[in-house]
Amino acid sequence: MLRSLSGRFLILTAIFVMLAEVLIFVPSVARFREQFLLDRLQRAQIATLGLLSGGEVSADLQEELLRNAEVFNVVLRRDEARQLVLSSPVPAPVSRSFDLRDPSAITLIADAFRRLAKPEPEVIRVIGEPVRMGGLLIEITLDTRGLRAAMIDYGLRILWLSLVISLITAGLLLVVVQCFVVRPIRRVVRAMQAYAADPEDGRHVIIPSSDITELREAEESLHSLQRQLTSALKQKEHLAQLGGAVAKISHDLRNILTSAQLFTDRLEASEDPLVQRMAPKLVNSLTRAVHLCEATLAYGKAEEPGPTLAHHRLADLVEDTIEGERLAAAGHPVRFENRVADDIMLRADAEQLHRVLTNLLRNARQALVKTGAPGSITISAEATAQDWIIRVTDTGPGLPAKAREHLFKPFHGGASSGGTGLGLSIAEELVRGHGGSLTLERSDETGTCFRITLPKGNFIFRE
Repeated sequence: MLRSLSGRFLILTAIFVMLAEVLIFVPSVARFREQFLLDRLQRAQIATLGLLSGGEVSADLQEELLRNAEVFNVVLRRDEARQLVLSSPVPAPVSRSFDLRDPSAITLIADAFRRLAKPEPEVIRVIGEPVRMGGLLIEITLDTRGLRAAMIDYGLRILWLSLVISLITAGLLLVVVQCFVVRPIRRVVRAMQAYAADPEDGRHVIIPSSDITELREAEESLHSLQRQLTSALKQKEHLAQLGGAVAKISHDLRNILTSAQLFTDRLEASEDPLVQRMAPKLVNSLTRAVHLCEATLAYGKAEEPGPTLAHHRLADLVEDTIEGERLAAAGHPVRFENRVADDIMLRADAEQLHRVLTNLLRNARQALVKTGAPGSITISAEATAQDWIIRVTDTGPGLPAKAREHLFKPFHGGASSGGTGLGLSIAEELVRGHGGSLTLERSDETGTCFRITLPKGNFIFRE
């Protein structure tokens, strides 16, 4: 009960209502005490009417009048003189005097709670104004025993009434909260539980329906989140299925490429100059393809294996990559330029760096070929104090806006129309595995430039 929203709301409501009643109780008790004393003044004034008319009153009648008025004596001031109208023996000296002619609220409250805090009875003097112009003032003396008892009885009645009002108010508010807050929240919780049981089922996505503004906003946010999560789960499932298919293809492709390697070994023995020049490049290409298939089978996941670092001449790696793309661009007016200095040595994974450059060059070549206009692709390098920077620049039409928005995300649209978007994602991951970064430096109607940044201290060396 205490842990539920409705239970806590019920308790807090009762507490707040009681606090409000306490704020009412304090002045009410003070007002009750004032009215009690004013009533004794009026009774005393009534008891004196017979004497003021000039009649004779016996001692027994005076005692009875004082007993009915619940006072010990009565003093009236009609002009400048004070007159003791009724009197009886006072059991104790007068301890305090109270003037009720024009008291402040604070004075009344303080006197009331001082009376409640003092259980011992005492004799007090009360001064007031006679009703109906019965004189200048009236004074009475009385015992406080009956006053304190009446105040306690009145306070208890106020307390019980406050408790009943608090419970009724809290009960009504509880019903309202249950109908307009708790039930809609429980509906949202049930929808979340149903969705959690099968998040890939789009039928379990919550449909916003609450007419409470805050709860409607929460439902709409949850609806958007669930739709995104369901879409992501379906995409991951498709990727997992694709990964299984790729693993099967890689297995068979590795066997085919291994057989092709055996045939290319025989080509190296040929005396034809063109065959001798092209055979090593064919062997290297087949070797890379076999290694890629083996890596896919070994890891079976999207993450690339860590790089195997060794020293390589950067210009040779670039030239090897460019020659492969020159063959693919044969018949098209695309020019390739290698502007990397011959003395730069790079400590990196040659196979992975070759894949990075191949992906970048292929995207640039496809963009230029698609335009049909002459263009060029340039690979250059420069040094800064901390990094070594390799740039791949083309004079193509630039990347479309969609490609720039999700540039390095797989399956979000490639750099070229109809692409899968895997090439740049793979290249970025391989560069990041070397401790560097792959970024798009610029892309507009004059061309595109990608920048590969590698930490100079860890990976780049010169001969």
